[in-house]
Amino acid sequence: MIRWADRIGLIDTENAFKVGPYIAEVERAGHRVIKCNLGEPDFALPQHIAKAVKEAIDADMTHYNDPQGILPLREAIAKDMSAKRGLSISPDRVVVFPGAKPTIGLCQQAYCDPGDEVIYPSPGFPIYESFIAYIGAKPVTLHLKEENGFSFTGDELEPLITRKTKLIFINFPSNPTGGVASREQLARIADAILEKAPADCRVYSDEIYENILFDGSAHLSIAAMPEMDKRTIIVSGVSKSYSWTGGRVGWAVFPTAEEAQVFKNLNINYFSCIPAYNQMGAKTALESPESPRVIKRMVAAFQERRDLVVAGLNAIKGITCCTPKGAFYVFPNITGVCRDIGAIDAYEKLPREVKSRTSPSTLFQLFLLFDHHVATMDRKSFGRLGSEGMHFLRISIATGIDDLREGIARIANAAADSKGFAAFVAEGKRLS
Repeated sequence: MIRWADRIGLIDTENAFKVGPYIAEVERAGHRVIKCNLGEPDFALPQHIAKAVKEAIDADMTHYNDPQGILPLREAIAKDMSAKRGLSISPDRVVVFPGAKPTIGLCQQAYCDPGDEVIYPSPGFPIYESFIAYIGAKPVTLHLKEENGFSFTGDELEPLITRKTKLIFINFPSNPTGGVASREQLARIADAILEKAPADCRVYSDEIYENILFDGSAHLSIAAMPEMDKRTIIVSGVSKSYSWTGGRVGWAVFPTAEEAQVFKNLNINYFSCIPAYNQMGAKTALESPESPRVIKRMVAAFQERRDLVVAGLNAIKGITCCTPKGAFYVFPNITGVCRDIGAIDAYEKLPREVKSRTSPSTLFQLFLLFDHHVATMDRKSFGRLGSEGMHFLRISIATGIDDLREGIARIANAAADSKGFAAFVAEGKRLS
């Protein structure tokens, strides 16, 4: 038996990937699964970006390069982010990473000592929560309310801030809910941070969905609020806006060049560098006049799908669904379904060790996959702490509209299939 370090048991995972083997199992049994689990646009990488990558490979940009990120890309990032946010960002504050995700754990490692406090939204991207115990920090959960459109106010944040607060995660547009903050909200959130947070507290502003906004909305960054550029780490990348999840190019703008150098050193230790040819593709994505047109078409498709899915879900007995303002997810409340189908009662009757690994919405999620062949995500996949009694699903609309129509029909059938659900639970094979 391998004796693992104690910390290995403290880190959690991202269930959107963990559910993959379950999907494969259903497909091997001969069923077509409607996949609404992964946050991955179903559009091809735009040709002008692909061409830039190929040209960079042909130019032999396949070797080691600056671990901070090649200067042409950092210049493009600084220019783009400065223009869109009304800031003055220099390339020496920019660090490029293999995707936006590594910055989550690296920032917690760099800024937090054991016992320091990390404030993060729930429901929220699961990696915010998963690293906190791993580094010995204290999780402070900011629960987002459905009635507030899964956004929050400065008045809700302020009581959570203490002298031990070192990082505050915010994410607009948000995963998994599509929540967006108004300028007034961001201003009050900024006020609360400036008034109460320690001077060395950093705000981690996850803006990876910055270009995916609906109904004519424009992206707003908390870094653009007065004095907040000195406190804020702005994070974005190519995965969502350019449908390039496999490119693994993300970036962060740090408050100071000195902080950027610390993260350059972490890159050296963890990754050495990011492929220069993909960085050249990211540079093209940011600078090409083709990119806004491609993004506009993609967002229009997502908005059409959003409208279809929200209307379809709200027509199902036991489901209510807010209309998200950004990203490409909907986050329906399935409390009524969980009650009517027997999921809440079934959960209460489970053995304690099984209950610790599941929830009523998890039971419905798994029933939906194995019996009705729709892959979704449950509420506890987006923040476990304090999520008891909250019954939601995340449904990704980053899949074709015909599949979404079929998926809604299957969800409606599952929501009415109490006998099938009882048999599924009684079988006891897939409860967590």
